[in-house]
Amino acid sequence: MTDYAKAREVAEQAREKEWSRPSFGKQLFLGNFRLDLVHPAPALPEAETKRGEEFLRTLRRFLETQVDPALIERTSQVPDEVVKGLAELGAFGITTDEEYGGLGLSHLDYGRALMLVGSYSPALSTLLSAHQSIGVPQPLKQFGTPEQKQRFLPRCAKGEVSAFLLTEPDVGSDPARLATTAVRDGDDYVLNGVKLWTTNGVVAGLLVVMARTGTGISAFVVEADSPGITVERRNAFMGLRGIENGVTRFHDVRVPAANLIGREGQGLKIALTTLNTGRLSLPAVCAGTAKWAVKIAREWSNERVQWGHRVGDHEAVARKIAFIAGTAYALEAVMDLSCRLADDESNDIRIEAALAKLYASEMAWKVADELVQIRGGRGYETAASLAARGERGVPAEQVLRDVRINRIFEGSTEIMHLLIAREAVDAHLTVAGELIDPSLDNRTKARAAVKAGGFYARWLPTLVAGSGNRPGSYTEFGPLAQHLRYVERTSRKLARSTFYGMSRWQGKLEHRQGFLGRIVDVGAELFAITATCIRAREESADLGLRPVEIADTFCHQARLRADALFDRLWDNSDSRDVRLAHYLLEGRYTFLEEGILDPSIEGPWIAAAEPGPSATENVHRPIR
Repeated sequence: MTDYAKAREVAEQAREKEWSRPSFGKQLFLGNFRLDLVHPAPALPEAETKRGEEFLRTLRRFLETQVDPALIERTSQVPDEVVKGLAELGAFGITTDEEYGGLGLSHLDYGRALMLVGSYSPALSTLLSAHQSIGVPQPLKQFGTPEQKQRFLPRCAKGEVSAFLLTEPDVGSDPARLATTAVRDGDDYVLNGVKLWTTNGVVAGLLVVMARTGTGISAFVVEADSPGITVERRNAFMGLRGIENGVTRFHDVRVPAANLIGREGQGLKIALTTLNTGRLSLPAVCAGTAKWAVKIAREWSNERVQWGHRVGDHEAVARKIAFIAGTAYALEAVMDLSCRLADDESNDIRIEAALAKLYASEMAWKVADELVQIRGGRGYETAASLAARGERGVPAEQVLRDVRINRIFEGSTEIMHLLIAREAVDAHLTVAGELIDPSLDNRTKARAAVKAGGFYARWLPTLVAGSGNRPGSYTEFGPLAQHLRYVERTSRKLARSTFYGMSRWQGKLEHRQGFLGRIVDVGAELFAITATCIRAREESADLGLRPVEIADTFCHQARLRADALFDRLWDNSDSRDVRLAHYLLEGRYTFLEEGILDPSIEGPWIAAAEPGPSATENVHRPIR
């Protein structure tokens, strides 16, 4: 078996293969616009809403009076007093059940809290989200034993920081290469290996560690001060300068077998299942960034005058302002709807959460970039420099640096495209997978052909026409009905395009990553349009036409993007790009590199992670 086949097999085994609950996202990619699954959006009980609002008010007061985001940026560290203060508020156990010392609030309140914190200090929101979304609380909440929950969740809720350790120096999105091992020895496992980019790892008291147990990968809760664990260094980045991210070495670390989460070999599935809701933290932070950008764009574009007019009155800038405002509204709508679906637990939201993460991270980056452009030279200047010469210290360039990582965190854009695409074509592979499997014999393929023929005979006619072709559909949405009709029509077009792609490339479709990425991006735009229309309809009861006006503009923007993506499904330079890249890698075009000097510091591209005890100082500094 090739390395690629092994990696693919590991990833496939970790997938959730069952769909026990309905999925709006799955149906959307199948050309079935199930608006009833998301509208009306589930609402929280009034008592829960009040508790959440009270916590958000308390959190806002704490941020305003106790947190200096400029200090965090300047010193590259969140003060211990801030961490302790947040712990006292319960901010480290927002969704942890009250029986374990948490606040027991909803995913929606958690999202709103991260949106608030992220708008003020992205590094601080990363500390909180890494702890709760992918650290110890979430996997234990879903897979932990009663004993594990009693032992660890109260500590997490009280503010003992946790971290998630999967990535290694030579392992990113390919877990089949995982080198850290956990070998059973009596009542313990013995861990050996090196983990990279351990967000919160420098200050964490508890760790979730992924390690190889035999042929599978397992998850463990590990005490960060266990003998044999060394945080060898704290990493520094272009943005999020306050995060405590390190390199952690394990040498003969003994971990009680009772700390195994779930079963042996279940680690990757635990990680992926945890991320179904854990990924919703990033859309929340991105929404906070975009909403802050609206405020700065409005205030600055009113103040700055060029050629006799406010810069916001010039069309070139006005278009950017409209993009920022529309996108901010949409990102909050996507976050809001996804979190409410997560709280309701009636739907399977694995696709919705992944779409929300993908879309929010990409769009927030564009928003931050456009804000810097609107601010001009002041957008490129640091907040400290602006303030030093007597102007308002707007950290636009910092936000641009801070938000960039979101396109890589918790699944890069490229990996998210493939992950979502795999789920989007799941129905096709279920009925026709054997038909395109080159390893199967003709008799098996003949049976598969009969099965697939029956499915497609029923399914393809449903893609011809639908409610999106009827002018009177979705009239309860008023002026926004046209956009939902567009979503319905386009979801069928999307499903037809996916079918055409499968027919054309069959088993090779998985390598057509440009095609699959565009399919997923269209689905993301459709999900965003849907969420935006739902939110605007709800808010219009109190705010009148104002939400509808913003939503209408955003939906037109999103439709143009989706139509452009459809055009590029079949008219693109993908094959030429791949060929040129191949030639480049083979050294055919080294003449392009003549006439330059490389300022890189010499060293290997990937540092060797040799097993054994650490030879460096332990920089672990738990917050007590």
